[in-house]
Amino acid sequence: MILGEKCTRNCRFCAVGHHPEALPDPEEPDRVAEAVALLGLRYAVVTSVTRDDLSDGGAGLFAETITAIRRRRPKTLVEVLIPDLQGNLQALLAILEAGPNVLNHNIETVARLYPEVRPQAEYGRSLDLLRRVKESHPHIPTKSGIMLGLGETSLEIEGTWFDLRDAGCDILTMGQYLQPSAEHLPVQRFLPPEEFEGLAEKALAMGFAGVAAGPFVRSSYQAESLYRKALRMIEAIRA
Repeated sequence: MILGEKCTRNCRFCAVGHHPEALPDPEEPDRVAEAVALLGLRYAVVTSVTRDDLSDGGAGLFAETITAIRRRRPKTLVEVLIPDLQGNLQALLAILEAGPNVLNHNIETVARLYPEVRPQAEYGRSLDLLRRVKESHPHIPTKSGIMLGLGETSLEIEGTWFDLRDAGCDILTMGQYLQPSAEHLPVQRFLPPEEFEGLAEKALAMGFAGVAAGPFVRSSYQAESLYRKALRMIEAIRA
């Protein structure tokens, strides 16, 4: 995770601290690249807190981190899990032009629950970000994730899948929401593993190239194998 340890937003599901007190460390990209090289990673997932206090939302540091990793480990695949950048298209393009292998941005929950779950985010803005990736860099696979158990209905889940597919999203992750503390939103429902399996089958039938679903699935869950599986499907469709 880059761009510091504190976030400018206050999402009701997240335990990350708030109110950043310093600018990002300009040496962070090189340190991340060094760690990737020391660990010999074949696949690296780079994410961040949300930094609405920065004019580009931290996009420049994302781009520098991708470049630094490629300089140290040219064969390492890089997935970035980015915030919505407040809809800043130029900031998004800066990240895309650095050439990530996957662009991930989590929708997190269904549209109806956004005011309660993500009060400083916008459902449509997140969809627009994914759509703009496909419009400007259609060869880069896009990925998104949703937490379940916050009170969403089956119809709302399927509606969110439809919206993601309409925005060109290729890869989907679905996991169980877990309440990080008593100060956060309570769990409304725990989904059994077999229900996640059924949801995965339905989402694949809707056209996603890759789906990971289960109680403990998170954005980076088996990220490399999911990417490779989805890429084979995407390439087969293009052929």
